[in-house]
Amino acid sequence: MSARIYFASDIHLGVANSAKRERQFVRWLQTILADEEAEALYLVGDIFDFWFEYKTVVPKGFLRSLGILAQLADRGVVLHLFTGNHDVWMFDYFEKELGAKIHRDPIQVCLQGQNFLIGHGDGLGPGDHGYKFIKKIFRNSFCQWLFRWLHPDVGAALAQFFSHSSRAAQDGPQKFLGSEKEWLILYCQRKKERCPTVDFFMFGHRHLAQDLRLDESGRRYINLGDWFSQPTFARLEDGKLRLHYFEHPEGLDILAEQNLAELPT
Repeated sequence: MSARIYFASDIHLGVANSAKRERQFVRWLQTILADEEAEALYLVGDIFDFWFEYKTVVPKGFLRSLGILAQLADRGVVLHLFTGNHDVWMFDYFEKELGAKIHRDPIQVCLQGQNFLIGHGDGLGPGDHGYKFIKKIFRNSFCQWLFRWLHPDVGAALAQFFSHSSRAAQDGPQKFLGSEKEWLILYCQRKKERCPTVDFFMFGHRHLAQDLRLDESGRRYINLGDWFSQPTFARLEDGKLRLHYFEHPEGLDILAEQNLAELPT
């Protein structure tokens, strides 16, 4: 049997009433733990709705998730954690505790003979200049040093307030805006000219699971969706990538590839 690689994003652990979602996330991680061919797990941002690492303090909670991630790491599954716009303040905790590889920017990687560009997706593409400015502040080492001086209770409450405001803009089912307004697709269209060898452009952030062909050569835009409405994840096996539902109420498994002929070239 061949190795399998798993991908998911936008779990947003820590949102009010998220215990049910965390248990579902843990059940999914348990299926990976039971998969003897599981080789790597890519968690592509916003795994936590808020995360900030002080020198000796990390947010409480998430015990079930962290425990099974530790089991996966001990089993030899390579963990890749991407920072998102909600958990941008990951530093070295997971690297030290789990041996995880932390990615703060999109990466290019070859997996099973396929070339991937993988990133959370926030701040990419045209527009959204306000957020792009704020992101620079959040990632500034001096600003992070200042934030550390806040008591953790105060810092967490403040961050959760802004986190809720940001997430509220995405509440409810997300709809496809059209090929000329989906900023991540526009980003991919530009990027594929500069990265002609990339086969899969994979992101989260959008909260809209999609598997779209970008051109006639078969290069694809993959969005991993979120775990608020219907959890989705991707699995790579034998060089073939499929986007799956997890525990779909109607028993559906694979989210079929969509071919949007109107995508801009």
